Amino acid sequence: MSLHLLPTRTAGAAENMAVDFLLLQRYPDPAPRFRHYGWRSPAFTFGYSQKWLEVNNLIHAPENMVGPGTLDICRRPTGGGIVDHREDWTYTLVIPRGHPLEAERASQSYRQVHECLAQALAEQAVPAQLQARPEEGAPGAPGPANLCFQKSEVFDVVNGVTEAKIAGAAQKRNQRGLLLQGSIWRPAAGAAVDWDRFGEAFAGRLAAVLGTAPERRPWPELNEEELSALIERYRSPEWQEAR
Repeated sequence: MSLHLLPTRTAGAAENMAVDFLLLQRYPDPAPRFRHYGWRSPAFTFGYSQKWLEVNNLIHAPENMVGPGTLDICRRPTGGGIVDHREDWTYTLVIPRGHPLEAERASQSYRQVHECLAQALAEQAVPAQLQARPEEGAPGAPGPANLCFQKSEVFDVVNGVTEAKIAGAAQKRNQRGLLLQGSIWRPAAGAAVDWDRFGEAFAGRLAAVLGTAPERRPWPELNEEELSALIERYRSPEWQEAR
């Protein structure tokens, strides 16, 4: 078994969320899979349990300098807070049901993935480390709406010099396995990072933790009708404003 490294794609927020969910539900191989992806336009995502009114107000608050422009906003299938994707490096890791890391408590799978991430950044002299304890006032789950990179929680990746939060993630477990959606705030890591090199190092370390080898694979054949229907669902007011 190998860690399948899928091609990088760029899409809108609803499509990215739909694809991530189908990579959990419909992937045609019982192997772990990993992808890095981009955003077609300025985008924000927010956690499954967040309240729409709070999220919408916070994203558009003047003090957050988001402004009234057009933004692509979507509720995620995973938990967590609000993530600003305008300057992030976004990835998804899916671990199938039955793998030892999938069976770990959420805090421990979170920790091990973020240890790999911090080590990959450290290869490029980024002073990345795991947050050892909750920052005072850090949000709990599900809690009120919050901007992800304003405060760090236990096992988030932080800059050991500036104390800025570098990376966070959100998880979903079901009968198919574990879906982890992660975001790295590139400004907190520093301008000198070679992100292609980072991606290779991160995937290699993840593969080692999973007890596999990284292997580049073509994009899977997902059911296009099912994907289109799920994209429409994630775009709908019923999904966005469900809470």
